[in-house]
Amino acid sequence: MISKIYYSILFVLISFYSSAQVLPERERAVVIDEILADRFDTLLPMLMDRTVIDMWVVISREYNEDPVLRTMLPSTWLNARRRTILVFYRNKEKNTIEKLAIARYNVGKSITSAWDKEKEPDQWKALVDIIKERDPQKIGINYSDNFGLADGIVRTDYNAFENVLPQKYKDRIVSAERLAIGWIETRTQLEMQYFEQLVDITHDIIKDAFSADVIEPGTTTTDDVVWYLRQRVTDMGLETWFHPTVDIQRNEEALPSHIESFSNRPEGKVIQKGDLLHCDFGITYLRLNTDCQQHAYVLKEGESEAPSYLVNAFKDGNTIQDILTKNFKTGKTGNEILIKSLQEGRESAYVPAIYTHPLGLYGHSAGPTIGMWDSQGGVPGTGDYPLFENTTYAIELNTTVTILEWKKDIRIMLEEAGFWGSNGFKYVSGRQEKLLLIE
Repeated sequence: MISKIYYSILFVLISFYSSAQVLPERERAVVIDEILADRFDTLLPMLMDRTVIDMWVVISREYNEDPVLRTMLPSTWLNARRRTILVFYRNKEKNTIEKLAIARYNVGKSITSAWDKEKEPDQWKALVDIIKERDPQKIGINYSDNFGLADGIVRTDYNAFENVLPQKYKDRIVSAERLAIGWIETRTQLEMQYFEQLVDITHDIIKDAFSADVIEPGTTTTDDVVWYLRQRVTDMGLETWFHPTVDIQRNEEALPSHIESFSNRPEGKVIQKGDLLHCDFGITYLRLNTDCQQHAYVLKEGESEAPSYLVNAFKDGNTIQDILTKNFKTGKTGNEILIKSLQEGRESAYVPAIYTHPLGLYGHSAGPTIGMWDSQGGVPGTGDYPLFENTTYAIELNTTVTILEWKKDIRIMLEEAGFWGSNGFKYVSGRQEKLLLIE
């Protein structure tokens, strides 16, 4: 077991490089608000035009926030306040967009207060007055059968809203599903600059975790590495959005089932020389999230590189990534991309499984689902949503490879952040193409 003193010294020594990339809280707040203002001014009008919704009403209450509203709050608001009602009104002819809050105060610098409680004590009536004055043709509300992130309005708020709305406007209520998804899934140019840094930090932390500085074969356990990852992130002033995992594949042990791999991994196994290690790790920074899976090999005595059969197996994983990402095409649904990629992989004698998901403001974000590990025939609903440009994904998949030298199958499990834009697909900041080596 690595001592606590050793860990403390280690954090100080090897956190220096990555910590230098992480902004202090006060500077982060400036960046978050800059990104948010850019999204409101440049992205939101385009999305409202694309979805033909001229008014978007987002209603939420403190500690029970709509997932969309959480992404719209300024840096200094960690939660909604009381009942927070936001109204976005798009006048395409005049090329204007109003960003209003039916609240007693502005919501940051981008959203202006439009309610004087002393003149009109009833918040709902104040909302209706805003609607009447603008006479929108479609009023988008966040409800959705398939996308939880676009289904943020609760029954109480929906009923209260509908009860005060004149019948004329009740008939104009539509689901804002595609507008909400578009808001969550679309990345701006400014966001991508910081997203690349976030991916670099993620890669750096994994590289440090899968090194001789942290792992001593015969002593260090998978739990030790997991908690190193958690502590490292905390010490850098960042957060993980899910608990990391570290697991082992080795010569004398059978390949676990997908259920065991994804939900019942053995804990606390001692890492030995000759092990193939795998981690699943993601962090949150500037309201963006990463999700990354990489592999490392623990060298045996006398080895200076991984055995060729593991090197080749890893290349198979990269090949499945290439097959998948070459099938990305704007307008294609997640299910269409999934089926075509699996077919091509199998026709080339691979044994792939693909479970790629949108990534960005949330880890498992909104947008086209491209398979789930237990739904390789397609995913109804979320898999039927099409691919749009300027969106990011966790390219998550695996391929099963028979290792004759071990007389068993192994699974190469990879996950990297990727971007789809007008110039096609690219990894946000590269991908793993070689096994990490631990001496």
